[in-house]
This record gives sequence, C-alpha cells and structure tokens, in this order.
Amino acid sequence: MIKEIEDRRSIRKYKPDRVNKTMIEDMIYSATLAPSAKNRQPWKFIVYQGDEKDKLVEVMQQGINAEKISHELMPEWVFAIPDAENTVRIMQEAPCLIAVLNTNQKTPFSGIENEKRIVEICDSLSIGAAIQNMILTATGYGLGTLWIANTCFAYNDLVDFIGTDCQLTGLVAVGIADESPDKRPRKPFEDIIEFR
Repeated sequence: MIKEIEDRRSIRKYKPDRVNKTMIEDMIYSATLAPSAKNRQPWKFIVYQGDEKDKLVEVMQQGINAEKISHELMPEWVFAIPDAENTVRIMQEAPCLIAVLNTNQKTPFSGIENEKRIVEICDSLSIGAAIQNMILTATGYGLGTLWIANTCFAYNDLVDFIGTDCQLTGLVAVGIADESPDKRPRKPFEDIIEFR
C-alpha cells in the first residue's frame, strides 16, 4: 500500500476512455472500509458518466457563472473563481465523476450548534478517510484521480441537480491519466513530527 500512497498524484488531464464499472465498484467498496466516527458511515457515492456527467458539469459551470455575478456563496474567495473554472475543464475531460455526500449533514452554508459542529468535523474526517481509500484503490488500478472541492462555488445548483439535501462534500474525478506530474514537495519530516 505504501507504493500506491507514493505513486498517487492529483491528475488534471485525462484520456477519454470509459472507466471499467468493476474498478469503480472496487474503489467505492474500499471507501466503505474506512474508519468512521461512532461507525456512522456518513457517506454516499453517486457515479456520473456519459450524458449524466456532462449535465453535472454544465450545472457546475452555470453555478460558477452565477457566483461570478452575485458572490453570494463565497464573497471572500472571488480570487479563486478562475481556479474553479479550470476545475470545470478538468471535469469535462474526466470520463467519470463521483459525487461524495455526507448523509448526516446538511448545507455547510448555515450555522450549527457546537455539538453538531463536532459531529460534522468527525463525519468530514471519516469521509476524508473513505476518499483516500477510494483514490488509493484507483491508483492501484493505474487510474488517475482528482479530489475536487471547488463545488462550493456552485453548491446549491449541484445539490439541486443531484436531488439531495445531504451535504455535498465534493467530487472525485476518475480516469486514465493523460499526464505524469512530478511528486509535489512535502514539508521536511523533522518539521512535522515530534516525540514526547
């Protein structure tokens, strides 16, 4: 498994080849094996391919276009909209997108009480572990992935399209990589570990 961890890259260019259904099912099965707080298993995965994937991407673009005008959802992140638009290009190119839902939470754009915030954090950590399992399984199959969080710019449009009131944690793009990025720099090991 260390090899998959070392080999994993965030892929932003994909070949058009369709992803094998069995591989997708294995990726999602491995996601379900992740640890979760109080064994809540707060996840659901919706796989988009073909025409349905294209519709999802169009909704993302429309949401970003609206956010460029209104700045309603992310007023302090206007600077990041060009990056979100580049994410749309990546989504168009990737043959498969997997929407990741937090089934225990609702929109992140409303305030919640302290105790519920702790549960939300724990559920988000659980989903992060599930996504890591999923993308490492994809890496083992020779597939590329990208964990997409820019959905925040089109959040309401996307959850309406998906047809859910669960929290949309993000998307995972999956496909055969059409690039081989170098390993990204990491902080020096001695700076991030401390024994007491």
